[in-house]
Formats: sequence, C-alpha cells, structure tokens
Amino acid sequence: MKKQFGTPLFLILLILSLSPWIGPPLAMVLGFLFQLFFPNPLGAKNKDAINWSLKSAVVGLGFGINANQALASSTEGLVLTVFSIASTLLLGWILGKALKLNFTSSYLLSSGTAICGGSAIAAMSPILKAEEKDISMALGTVFLLNSVALLIFPTIGTWLELSQVDFGTWAAIAIHDTSSVVGAASAYGEEALEIATTVKLVRALWIIPLALITSLFLRKGGKIKFPYFILLFLAAMILNTFVGFPEAISGGISLIARRILTATLFLVGAGISIEKIKSAGWRALLLGLLLWLFIGIGSLSAILYI
Repeated sequence: MKKQFGTPLFLILLILSLSPWIGPPLAMVLGFLFQLFFPNPLGAKNKDAINWSLKSAVVGLGFGINANQALASSTEGLVLTVFSIASTLLLGWILGKALKLNFTSSYLLSSGTAICGGSAIAAMSPILKAEEKDISMALGTVFLLNSVALLIFPTIGTWLELSQVDFGTWAAIAIHDTSSVVGAASAYGEEALEIATTVKLVRALWIIPLALITSLFLRKGGKIKFPYFILLFLAAMILNTFVGFPEAISGGISLIARRILTATLFLVGAGISIEKIKSAGWRALLLGLLLWLFIGIGSLSAILYI
C-alpha cells in the first residue's frame, strides 16, 4: 500500500521541487518527511540520481557567473581557505584521538568538513581503504549537518545582516557539500549564489593536493577520485564571460540549473534516514559537530572582523 501511494506522491513532490513555488530548504524538508512514511521509489539509485542532477545543476550555474568577478572573489578568500583547511584537519586529528575514534573515521570526517563533504570523503576512502562502516558514518554525519546548515544559515545571515558577498563566502567555507552550499546561498540571494558556487568549487580543487599528500604518506591502495564536473563548471563560466551568450540563453540555463538543484535537495532529503543518522554513533556526530562549529564560527569571525 505504501509503495502504491508512495511512488505517485514522490513524483508529485519532485515535480513541485522543479517549480518556482518550492525553495531549496523546503524541498529537502519535504524529501526527509517523505522518507519517514514511504519507501524511496529510487532505492539504491537515489544516490546516483543526486550525483548526476547535482553535477548538471552546478555546470548550468556556470553559465550565469562572470569569470572575472569569480576570480576576484576566489583570490580574496584564498588565505582563509588555506588556513581553514589546514586548521580543520589538525583539529580533527586531535579531537579524533581524544574521542577515541579510529584514524580512518576521524580523517574522513576532517577532510569532508575541511573541503567539500561527500566528495572529499569519496576521494579519500579508496586511498585509505576505508571500510563501509567508516564511510557510512562519515557520510551520515555530513548529511545531517548539511541539512541543519541549509535551514539555519540564511536565517543567521539575515539576523547578522551579512552582505551577499560575505554570506556567499561564509556558506562556501562553512557548509560541507556543494548542494547545501548552493541551496543556502540561493535562498539568500542571487549574488550570494554566484559567490558561494565559485568559492566552493575552487575550494573543492583542494581535493587534488590533499589526495596526493594522503596517497604519499597514508596510502593503503586505491585510486584518487577527482570531481571532473568542476572543470565543466569552469568551462561554462569562461564561455559565458568571453563568448558572450545572449542574456535569454545564459539566464535561462542558469534558471533551469537552480530548479534542478532544488529538486536535487528533495532527493537528498529523501535519502536521509534515521537509521543512517543512528549508524554514525555519538562520537562521530560529536566530532563532526565540533569541527563544523569550529570552521563555521571561525570563518564567520574572520569574514566580519579581519
């Protein structure tokens, strides 16, 4: 019975998420509420659907961003990016030992918090030969904190009266996954969305040096996974800047990309189960929370006062 009614309801909610009537935070909440009462019709394919829809949305967003402005924003945040990544990794190692988490678990959580959530975890896992329980724990923790960030960051930004640039930079540094970064920034404003998307994806490029260092000193086998869709995003941004598409075309692609992103967040919500959250364990959740608070409060303080 649940499956009979669940599938049509799932499709209706997914289509609504593609419409202008549903925002990113609400879409993810609807997905989470759906999975509480109905089985996900996509099952194991939900993860693949999230992967491809997110990549498509990010590349599409590139057609709405000016490369020159993006480069200026990324350069300004370079020092903060390097410091936040290094300090988060160091703190993760210290807290992981204090909480008696195994090294692989704490390293996955630290790298996911420092760079780009699930993408960093996926890149480090084969190098460390991480077990399934370690990967599930790290992803479950990151997904939970991403959900909270998507809901509360726009409210905090409004309360603090952050500018579009400041909020976009803060979201890109302090929120783990690209989907939630773009979702939160989209809810805050158009300029914040451009800044957050660019800074986050440039930040994601740090997967390469981190993976190389990890491989050099800690490698247990496996290949390095690099998110190549970032290169397509950069190509779209360069085309938009130097080829000069008509506003109707570039704006239309960017608009479609934002709607796909909202639908992606519905799928993310539909993939977050209570069981996944419980499987993380209190030590992993505590480490993830402490690292998230550190990078969130630290980066916000730097943006406001430095």
